Amino acid sequence: MKRIVSPVPSVPSRRFARLVLGALAALCAAILPGLPRAASAAEEIVVYTALEDDQIPRYIASFNERHPDIKVKFVRDSTGIVTAKLLAEKDKPVADVVWGLAATSLLLLEQQGLLEPYAPKGLERIGAPYRDADAVPNWVGIDAWMTGFCVNTVEAQAKKLPMPTSFADLVKPAYKGMLVMPNPASSGTGFLTVSAILQIMGEEKGWQYLDKLHENMAVYTHSGSKPCKMAGSGEFPVGISFGYRGIIQKQKGEPVETVFPAEGSGWDVEANGLVKKAAIKPAARVFLDWAISETVMKEYGKSFAITAAPTGEPVPAGFPANPKAQLAKNDLGWAAKNRDRILAEWTRRYDGKSEPKK
Repeated sequence: MKRIVSPVPSVPSRRFARLVLGALAALCAAILPGLPRAASAAEEIVVYTALEDDQIPRYIASFNERHPDIKVKFVRDSTGIVTAKLLAEKDKPVADVVWGLAATSLLLLEQQGLLEPYAPKGLERIGAPYRDADAVPNWVGIDAWMTGFCVNTVEAQAKKLPMPTSFADLVKPAYKGMLVMPNPASSGTGFLTVSAILQIMGEEKGWQYLDKLHENMAVYTHSGSKPCKMAGSGEFPVGISFGYRGIIQKQKGEPVETVFPAEGSGWDVEANGLVKKAAIKPAARVFLDWAISETVMKEYGKSFAITAAPTGEPVPAGFPANPKAQLAKNDLGWAAKNRDRILAEWTRRYDGKSEPKK
């Protein structure tokens, strides 16, 4: 059998080939930095989040359909715990992306230099109150969540408790030992509620009110949704939680009525950010682009009455007809700046009734 041997290029031919390849490489180096980088196949990103367990699968479905080559690993916990974890990992960050964490926490991370500014695609759709004001923002919001009282109507009737309609009602003697709320050091819902009380009433009167509320409190939980779950199961008649949780529990058939306080609800923005690392994965930016896209924004709107971008969807049943009017005075910058001081004072005064940490 005859062997076919490829001819060896002559020296001039090889030199010419090297020159051509060198020119192509220089051309690529000049062009490629200006082009958006695509995520590599099977790239994995780590996403830290405080979104609810039952929200994440519904939200992430469209991302998985659109980007099957990107694997997303979630680390999910309550707001305070996720925030503390990010701060503890400052020198060796693990997370690539923060998704659905309180804006007050992201402001704190920004102050610590832990975020990389990034303007996701579609940023122009996001309302000014729900994003960092810089042209290239450190954080971008997706929705606002607000304080709601979850009242077990069966238990309240059995105990002859009136339906509370305000923060003022909750300090009445009838509710002694009947209340449960989140610890603000662990829970974003707990913090936004305490922050709202201090801003609505002023700090001096606010702490006086919290002293009275503490007298009626049975326990402080480390989860923002747990007080509502405890109310739904009948463990306690009233759980100070957030509106979405009570509304969902009622839809599932639990005897829960969600009340939004007459003084206004505490609130915060669930927001996203890019974690500053030596090497930022292209997939992290892809995720943040998707996280404010129209498709997933409509999904956020099924859980919350206020989304960071308009969706055209009606306000979900159970929320106030004008949800923005329900929001209490809230300076997110003030809340972030004073967060450590507020939590230290709260812990000193009230932590004795907190449930044990796991």
